Amino acid sequence: MVFSSPVFLFVFLPVVLIGYFLIRNRYKNIFLLIASLFFYSWGEPKYVLIMLLSIAINYFFGALVENYIDKKNLAKKIVAVAIIANLGILAFYKYLNFIVENINILIVKIGMEPIYLEPIDLPIGISFFTFQALSYVVDVYRRESRAQKNPLDLALYISLFPQLVAGPIVRYGDVAEQIKNRITQMEDINYGVKRFIIGLGKKVLIANPMGKIADEIFSLSGGDLSSGLAWLGIICYSLQIYYDFSGYSDMAIGLGRIFGFKFLENFNYPYISKSIKEFWRRWHISLSTWFRDYVYIPLGGSKTTRFNTYRNLLIVFIITGFWHGASWNFIIWGLFHGFFLVIERIGFGLVLERVWTPIKYLYTLLIVMIGWVFFRSETLDESINYITTMFNPFKITSNIYNVHYFITNEVLLILIIGIIGATPLLKIMTSKVENYVVSSNDIKYLIIRFFYGFLNPITYILVLIFSIMSLATSTYNPFIYFRF
Repeated sequence: MVFSSPVFLFVFLPVVLIGYFLIRNRYKNIFLLIASLFFYSWGEPKYVLIMLLSIAINYFFGALVENYIDKKNLAKKIVAVAIIANLGILAFYKYLNFIVENINILIVKIGMEPIYLEPIDLPIGISFFTFQALSYVVDVYRRESRAQKNPLDLALYISLFPQLVAGPIVRYGDVAEQIKNRITQMEDINYGVKRFIIGLGKKVLIANPMGKIADEIFSLSGGDLSSGLAWLGIICYSLQIYYDFSGYSDMAIGLGRIFGFKFLENFNYPYISKSIKEFWRRWHISLSTWFRDYVYIPLGGSKTTRFNTYRNLLIVFIITGFWHGASWNFIIWGLFHGFFLVIERIGFGLVLERVWTPIKYLYTLLIVMIGWVFFRSETLDESINYITTMFNPFKITSNIYNVHYFITNEVLLILIIGIIGATPLLKIMTSKVENYVVSSNDIKYLIIRFFYGFLNPITYILVLIFSIMSLATSTYNPFIYFRF
């Protein structure tokens, strides 16, 4: 079940909201837990058993770690077993097929019979809830959080449906008190509803149409793909993945606020970054900080030799790529970003500081978009061919597939809105208007205040109406991060 599906918007969500606000406070967590498990089991009920196993394992290890917290060596061994158990489940469902496929390539070359393995389906969101569960046990070991005594409350933390299948990755310490005691006020509901509507609009009105064009262009054979089309395809995909994922994060943050949870931000206009280092401070913030705190720093971080620092960066980004999917393309995508982070740290970052600011933006966007080709393509050969076409201005086609074929007036409008919306320009303009509305008693600003108070809710209503209309008239409604 996805947030942008009719069954979620018109059946599941209304029932859960009505039930949540009618039920007594002491039962709200149990109600949310049941709703979350139902939400997760909607598509494939058997996979809820994996989540319940994860909950049970991490409840047990969390309690065990806290019990032996003063015996450092024993506690460390318990944490190591917990990490192995969590990553073992993740590896089985997400990476076993990939591992066997690559082993088969090697053993076939030496004349051995390949290993046969039935395809293993990937449980939705397993990477996200596994990382949340792991951070809980590690934080208990680090004395940053106390072990949760109530298994139902821990189950709610791991399975809470707003951020269950696509994040943001929530640290236990950030919501531990909210799980125990929270109050939802009208301002929270107002903020949550607005945030959800904006996220829905991002997903349905921008990500979906951009994704449809990207899919069509990436599906073209090499002979049908021109340089212009290749650039259009990767620009559309760059907008799709940003609005798809940030839109889902907005919806998750909005839903969380309605239920009294305050999740941290997950995106901060990453496409205005002036370096790859800055990009990763703005893109998928919950994941990048997770890797920083639980992988990079334990490896030694930057408080070690230069060589080890560069090694640590590459290790983290190889793992980051592999976290996204069991494919060499994802590993190369992670290594690609890691490489540019290393060269920026070696000295290229100092060069960037001295160049004209628009060049910094162009550099970062170029590297990010090239990286997205590896992320989007199915194979390494497809990625190389696509990138080669992008940088071959003499590659043109004479068939019907050209830039003008895809750029209708509607698509052009969405492209413009998508590009502007990926910058803080609208936020800055809105903030200035709101400051005028609040701070001035001049007659012209009183008029602005009147119209702003009238138009502001109308804007959200229109976004919601157009989003629902788009869902009703289109069957194209994928969600990229479901496969992670």
